[in-house]
Amino acid sequence: MIGAQLRILAWFVSLATLLSACAPAVRLDEVATDRPIQTTSAPPAPRDGVPAPHRTPSPTPTSIPTPTPVPRAFALNLYQEGDFVPQYTFEWCVAASIQIMHNLIDDAGAAGTWTDRVQQGELWEMARARSSNSFNGANPLGWAKVLTKVGMGPYAVVSIANYDVALRTAARAIAETGRPVGLVMWRGRHVWVMSGFTSLGDPDQFPKFSVTGIRVQDPLYPYGDVRWGPSPAPNALLTPKQLATQFVVRAPRRWSSNLPAGYMLVLPLAKA
Repeated sequence: MIGAQLRILAWFVSLATLLSACAPAVRLDEVATDRPIQTTSAPPAPRDGVPAPHRTPSPTPTSIPTPTPVPRAFALNLYQEGDFVPQYTFEWCVAASIQIMHNLIDDAGAAGTWTDRVQQGELWEMARARSSNSFNGANPLGWAKVLTKVGMGPYAVVSIANYDVALRTAARAIAETGRPVGLVMWRGRHVWVMSGFTSLGDPDQFPKFSVTGIRVQDPLYPYGDVRWGPSPAPNALLTPKQLATQFVVRAPRRWSSNLPAGYMLVLPLAKA
């Protein structure tokens, strides 16, 4: 009888074990419902006291600085074949220079090339009449006044103490106005025309450009002077050192003016 009871008890224990092995191991609150399971790729929200993950900001593009312009070789020349005119007497350098300057400005030849000897004499008389204390000749003041009178101006006489500044002033005036510059040579005894230049740097872009060459027209060519040296050929390109042997400070005693001693220019001005 006892054996039969033990066999029945063992059978119940085996049945209970089998049922527990087939049942899912979940809690009642984890039973599936009809609601879909939500998924997200976003990181979980930070809990209190837990810092959010550190994010490194994307690098900001850096701007590339604009390179500083480098001065380059520059050249400007108003001269064309046929512009040069010699002075027909040893006194008429101012008048011949006026003819040369006209030809340099009138590059299209619309007003005709000025080369006539009679005209040169008339221009000399005009300049002499407008020159003060000129020792019976024509001086730079009369030169500038005639240039303005005949329609090539305005021109003004300036005196600059520093040689390099004088060259830059002359070159910049040519670049800005398209007109030539008068050079007062031999301490005020003679005149040339500056028709162009070469430089390191464009005057429009580099205020401190340096003049490396000067294009000149000496109306006394080919005679020159025993003391001052030979006349350069028309359209010659002189270095500043070569020009300095004849382009020197004007001696105040040559003729009276309110200008201080310096390197004298008959300078084109911008038209109003």
